[in-house]
Amino acid sequence: MSKKITAAAGLAAGFAATAWAVRGRSSFVFDHSFWRGQPGRKAIAITFDDGPTPSTPRVLDLLEQHHVPATFFQIGVNVKRHPEIAREVLAAGHEIGNHSHAHINFALKPARLIEADFSRAQSVIEDATGFTPTLMRAPYGVRWFGFRQMQAKLGLRGIMWTVIGLDWKLSADAIADRILSRVSDGGIICLHDGRELAANPDITPTIEALRRVIPSLAEAGYHFETISQLLWPANPLTPDRTASPTAS
Repeated sequence: MSKKITAAAGLAAGFAATAWAVRGRSSFVFDHSFWRGQPGRKAIAITFDDGPTPSTPRVLDLLEQHHVPATFFQIGVNVKRHPEIAREVLAAGHEIGNHSHAHINFALKPARLIEADFSRAQSVIEDATGFTPTLMRAPYGVRWFGFRQMQAKLGLRGIMWTVIGLDWKLSADAIADRILSRVSDGGIICLHDGRELAANPDITPTIEALRRVIPSLAEAGYHFETISQLLWPANPLTPDRTASPTAS
């Protein structure tokens, strides 16, 4: 019996270790990922995944109202659908990152597929906006063998998060409560201006949560930065607001 218990415990530990390696926000197994900024600075980075979508301009309007820069991790398929919205994100002074082309769960996938998918998204984003992403976020936060080589080849730094809003399934109040109860100096907040590959998603809970979260964080003394400003303040990679994006 004790051997069975030991074996089961070992198996459980193995599963836990694998889960951390694949999706742990501080995991360095498949390449280093940044999940927070430097403690001691009252700075926050708000990020959005899964866009651009027809709902993205609603997010841009709210950010402009509060003078908040953000980072948008965009999906190649969605950029091809809405290149004009991708350009609108960049023109508003926000940062764009690579969130893959087809939003695949890359666990157990071959390295050649991982590289091909992110490379395709990189090309689509460049063609649509004239901007070359230097940041990436894996779909579902799942990394696998091949990420290290892909990131090195494409020049992409991996970004995770300090707190994820679960805004694809929670109410606006629950999203806001989750963020405000977990945020801290240097925090990276993960929200969504899309819902994976959905053509016209309803992101109302995300918008309504933001209406509460942004003023609350500002009142608490936080200021808002892009990921590059947060992580590399001496050498930010944020695009030039005066740059003219190219036509698709």
